[in-house]
Amino acid sequence: MAASSVAVGALLYNINKQISLLYPKASFHHIHNRCLVRRIGTSVSQCKSQPQLKRKSAPHELVGVVGLEIHAQIHSNTKLFSGSQVGFAAPPNSLVSFFDASLPGTLPVLNRRCVEAAVMTGLALNCIINKKSLFDRKHYFYADLPAGYQITQQRRPVAVDGALTYSLLGGQKRSQVLSKTVRIKQIQLEQDSGKSLHDDQRSQTLIDLNRAGVALMELVMEPDMSCGEEAAAAVRELQLILQSLGTCQGNMSEGQLRVDANVSVHRPGEPLGVRTEVKNINSARYLARAIDYEIQRQIGVLERGGTVQNETRAYDSKSGHTIPMRDKEGLQDYRFMPEPNLPPLTVYEDDKALPAGIEARQVVVVERVRLRLPELPGVKRDRLVRSYGILPEHSFTLVNEDGLMDYFEAVVRETKKEPRKVIGWVTNDLLGHLKQQDLSVSQSPVSPSALAELLDLQETGHISSSVAKQVFQEMWRSPGRTALQIVQEQDLGLVSDTAELRNICQRVVDSHPEQVQAFRNGNRKVLNKLMGLVQKETKGRADPVLVRAILEEITS
Repeated sequence: MAASSVAVGALLYNINKQISLLYPKASFHHIHNRCLVRRIGTSVSQCKSQPQLKRKSAPHELVGVVGLEIHAQIHSNTKLFSGSQVGFAAPPNSLVSFFDASLPGTLPVLNRRCVEAAVMTGLALNCIINKKSLFDRKHYFYADLPAGYQITQQRRPVAVDGALTYSLLGGQKRSQVLSKTVRIKQIQLEQDSGKSLHDDQRSQTLIDLNRAGVALMELVMEPDMSCGEEAAAAVRELQLILQSLGTCQGNMSEGQLRVDANVSVHRPGEPLGVRTEVKNINSARYLARAIDYEIQRQIGVLERGGTVQNETRAYDSKSGHTIPMRDKEGLQDYRFMPEPNLPPLTVYEDDKALPAGIEARQVVVVERVRLRLPELPGVKRDRLVRSYGILPEHSFTLVNEDGLMDYFEAVVRETKKEPRKVIGWVTNDLLGHLKQQDLSVSQSPVSPSALAELLDLQETGHISSSVAKQVFQEMWRSPGRTALQIVQEQDLGLVSDTAELRNICQRVVDSHPEQVQAFRNGNRKVLNKLMGLVQKETKGRADPVLVRAILEEITS
């Protein structure tokens, strides 16, 4: 094996030396280049842009049918079958073991952490956990698959027959929460492939094997969705669940969650139509757009008398269109066969099922994994609505924004203000400022305790609501200064002196006789304008209850 290591090292050195000559400005030039080169002719399928089509209303109109295949990268330190580290944006081919490169004589060693992650995900999605599952070889040739096959679970996956309940906002004002369910056909463990970096100018493809062998869970969703919005909502919910479990970080921009959408159209009650597959979508927003466009494209094809082709397509985010990649009419023979180097994967229901001499830490015990399940997003939303009396749409915002629910609950614990009044400050003022500056909740310059102090000043009548907004702005600009300090330094406390307020109100009434007469004639709304003028005189510091009482007395 030592001789093999020397030989491989020499080979990589010579290849990378050639790369440095061919690509002197490449981004990996100043690191020890380990990028393998294979000369492969590359071509891109061209097609004419197709216009966005509008659906025609008809008694039996065509509707979309959507199923998803989602590849979730398991959050683990090492790969599925080797001890190589897992890392994003590492130097090319720097995280590659002999097994990952498919050198002869190397054998797979299953990562226990990855099995545990798949079981935990299956339990969270109400799946049946197969106590015995099998590994298979799926054969196909591509440059970034050095073995010529992928180890997956075709015959008997680790988890089957689950369901994902997700919600989306509907109704005319999009304030009604609609709950839907999509069936999970299966969850299977499999290897990821490497990455191909295409150079069309030189007709070359550079191969980076850092990703080769990284553990994936493939989740297959049944065609229970009908549009892009539903599919995007299901993916967002799955993303939140995986992040809550810690089984996948779910960063779609880094390829940790990749979605293939199977799309077809048919008339309700008739058989499903010919489907197309839109590959490798890495954004929930793009997923919704790609599916909706593809549904409209297929409807347009059929309405013009054409035939939908069974093909693989890609989504072009710039044009908003899907474009053909390759047809799928000729069924590819993957030549599935049992993986000869891996025995059946066995998990145990509980400690009682363990064979003699086997310790629980050596295997995966389903009941132990179930006991470690955290509070899932759907349960969190229900608890927030039930415990704090907030609206369901507010619970979505709190749960969907990382760390926002914890922030809200921390403020509620420390303030006297009702949770229904706190929610506006958190979802509007705080979140609005975070979005403007592209900050996460953990980076907020205003801590939960600082916001709670501000809300208590307002709740106890020391400052008005307008002054509270002003103080919040100052706290955001000057982290570390408390609300009380700002109020005292800028003399923003509420003016409650009756004599002083009566004088101010009298001046406002005397200078606006037309509004006063309108109020006396029955126009009650004018009083709000007069109150606003008083607040302007006092820079928002006047006690609004006292001001209203004085104005009503003076103008009556």
